Amino acid sequence: MARVIAIANQKGGVGKTTTAVNLGASLAASEKKTLIIDSDPQANTTSSLGFAKDPSRRTLYQGIILGEPLERIAIDAQIDGLDLIPSDKNLVGAAVELVSMDNREYRLREATKSLREKYEFIIIDCPPSLDLLTLNALAAADAVMVPIQCEYLAIEGVSELLDTLMRLRRTINPSLEIEGILLTMYDDRTTLSKQVAADLRSFFGDKVFETVIPRNVRLAEAPSHGMPVIFYDIHSKGAESYIQLAKEVVTNVQKRAGQGTERTDSGAATGAAASAASAGSGSIGSSDSSSSGPDSQ
Repeated sequence: MARVIAIANQKGGVGKTTTAVNLGASLAASEKKTLIIDSDPQANTTSSLGFAKDPSRRTLYQGIILGEPLERIAIDAQIDGLDLIPSDKNLVGAAVELVSMDNREYRLREATKSLREKYEFIIIDCPPSLDLLTLNALAAADAVMVPIQCEYLAIEGVSELLDTLMRLRRTINPSLEIEGILLTMYDDRTTLSKQVAADLRSFFGDKVFETVIPRNVRLAEAPSHGMPVIFYDIHSKGAESYIQLAKEVVTNVQKRAGQGTERTDSGAATGAAASAASAGSGSIGSSDSSSSGPDSQ
């Protein structure tokens, strides 16, 4: 039975697509059959895996709006063990068309039911907004992974994001868990990155992944070559980080299976953490004592 993980944050530019592509590829490379679903109309996940725009290609739009089985839409991502449900600009229209449809928040959940036995992991890349496409992804997911950029403004939005997730658990998906908070674009040369990371770990404890994704030139270059970073430069810090993240995700799943229970977070604890994040965001210094330089490779 697949574990479905939605990668979501209503803030843009925090590394959702980068994480979807590279976590999916790293899981596949570790022999975990994986499906990536691109639910963002910008289709950056689709292009990052080497697929150019093609009006004749079937996409997630046909699946959730026209009811076509996702098994027929999934394509080989040209990586052993990795498949893709592509996206395109038609998904912009889907967000509008869903408004008048029955069970509009659950279209993706129904569409993915038949895929759960085929894969070990299903990764959903969400748009940078809380629209019906994101709601569909969160309704279909077992858990949500939240990438957070290691900058001051990012931590300010954490409490708002967790409040939104709590509301979704009460109304749309009561079993939705927090897979983890992923620190992205971390620069160990700067005091600010270290401070943000320390504060997030203080507020959320083991909900924050041990793995940290650094700012990395190879991570930025890989999408232009249409491949995940582990195939572009496996020796880069970015590749090493996503390989480590995949191991951590798999280990967490195995721990849950061994305990016979899934890692859950109580609403009260999450609410308290959200309040702490809101109160604590002012404690982060706005100055940065380190000089800037080229990103590490």
